[in-house]
Amino acid sequence: MTLTKSEKIEGSKYELQFKIEPDVFEAAINRSYRKNIGKINVPGFRLGKAPRSIVEKMYGKGFFYEDAINELLPENYEEAVRTAGIEPVGRPEFDVVSIDENGLVLKAVVYVKPEIEIEGYKGIEATKVPVVVTDDEVDHEIEHVRERNAREIDITDRPAENGDIVNIDYEGLIDGVPFDGGADKSHILKLGSGYFIPGFEDQIVGHSICDEFDVNVTFPEKYHDNKLAGKSAVFKVKLNSIKHEELPALDDEFAKDVSEFDTLDEYRADMKAKITERKEKSADAAVEAQLIDRLVEIVKGDIPEPYYEAETENILRDYDLRMRSQGLDLNTYLKYTGQTLVQLRAQMRPTAIRQVKTRLALEKIAEIENIEVSDEEVEAEFSRMASLYSVELEKVKEALSAEDIKADLRLKKAIELVKAAAVVTEKQPEDNNEASGDGTDAAE
Repeated sequence: MTLTKSEKIEGSKYELQFKIEPDVFEAAINRSYRKNIGKINVPGFRLGKAPRSIVEKMYGKGFFYEDAINELLPENYEEAVRTAGIEPVGRPEFDVVSIDENGLVLKAVVYVKPEIEIEGYKGIEATKVPVVVTDDEVDHEIEHVRERNAREIDITDRPAENGDIVNIDYEGLIDGVPFDGGADKSHILKLGSGYFIPGFEDQIVGHSICDEFDVNVTFPEKYHDNKLAGKSAVFKVKLNSIKHEELPALDDEFAKDVSEFDTLDEYRADMKAKITERKEKSADAAVEAQLIDRLVEIVKGDIPEPYYEAETENILRDYDLRMRSQGLDLNTYLKYTGQTLVQLRAQMRPTAIRQVKTRLALEKIAEIENIEVSDEEVEAEFSRMASLYSVELEKVKEALSAEDIKADLRLKKAIELVKAAAVVTEKQPEDNNEASGDGTDAAE
């Protein structure tokens, strides 16, 4: 491959022209001929036996060109990019300049990372919420631990009460007719959890084991199943068993059972320290988000649209991979939510724009500040990732390039520099009460 032209044609758009030598192109044509001849019918020849010259005479000299070009293009384009020293963003547009006895000349028009300017990245003002951990928060966390360590006791001498765990059979009917998703056997339900539709759990309270009774409810008007929304239903219920959770006593023995500490006081102190650490990280993350918001505002440059499009596709691909890891593919998700791929991309676009501008800003700051990353730092990051994900070090190195790790570490150093130079003041946030909602389905 010989790079014959590398020229900025407008803004962040580049044109590359590169030549592939005649012998290389000819070899690719021969490979295309051998690969495809078995599918080409030529009168007078058995299938797969017609000479290349006869095929080209019958179908045209360029019959195998497209396949040969498609084979050669990726590797040679990448070499042309390396030779030109540019960093493309988005997909290039290709065209054939010439095909003759001198070989093949191809043209690629591509957008590259734009030239960026950024000023005022030092001394950015931000506010941080003071970290305070109350005794109530510590009690709340410890109560969760108690609940996880509770034991269930069978109740046989009294009716069901709120907070009990019941085992029930039920069948739902609307106008005397059973409906899909309205029946189950030996269903476990904690009364008062709000897991079933309003009114269902309340009508189990007061019943005893082996009672069979009706539960009369009305589905919410805004129910996820439109066929059931707003409908009145009767559930035939049988109460099979009642259990009650008994929480462990809150004492030194409890602390010994659930931690490495000998006393409850030590356990509470450790719990408070962990909550403090968690809230500190959250507060620091909020400060960092404010700083990044400002960087996004002050970064200047002619950022090409394909850069945003490529980042949107990256986010979409990661989203798809996460869903697949949970047993759900993108098409099923779109069908379930009633969205289109165009709508999903539109939702992801603001995140893509923010990520592109953030990366460009931090890269420019790293350049201005001459931020460097040593080989030792790269090696340490490889080791950290191997330990974090419990993967062999060599496998991490196979999956990630040292250059990518080095680039990421430069960005981390750049944001740390911005944070160190920021003017951060502590301020209590305004009281902002947000209503929370919960969802239910069928009987649930």
